[in-house]
Amino acid sequence: MKISSKGRYALIIMIDLAKNEYMSLKDISLKENISMKYLEKVMSLLNKAGLVKATHGKYGGYKLSKKVEDYKIGDILRVTEGDMTLMPCVKDSTCEKKDKCSMYTFYNGLYNNMSDYMDNKTLKDLI
Repeated sequence: MKISSKGRYALIIMIDLAKNEYMSLKDISLKENISMKYLEKVMSLLNKAGLVKATHGKYGGYKLSKKVEDYKIGDILRVTEGDMTLMPCVKDSTCEKKDKCSMYTFYNGLYNNMSDYMDNKTLKDLI
């Protein structure tokens, strides 16, 4: 699995918001050297998912919508990365070959371990 720049930036942004409580897009852009256009795309995803709250206007910006310890890293990454299954057979439980495939157990276990790890780490663990 490879985490895209959207996923990496989402985690960086969420850490910044956890440390600063409230930040404007301009401040985040300058601090993290992320273009405003790309930052707007990432923030839009986080906002639509309810992970951040936006304030509009001259002094607009973003803040976390819940306590820092309530954010699972897996939830943040799923917003930007989408489905994170490693192999289609793990996601599709109707695979005809699943019971006979010697690799299914391996891929399913790998996915479960990865998911468990990301879901047992919170944003608070990263700050």
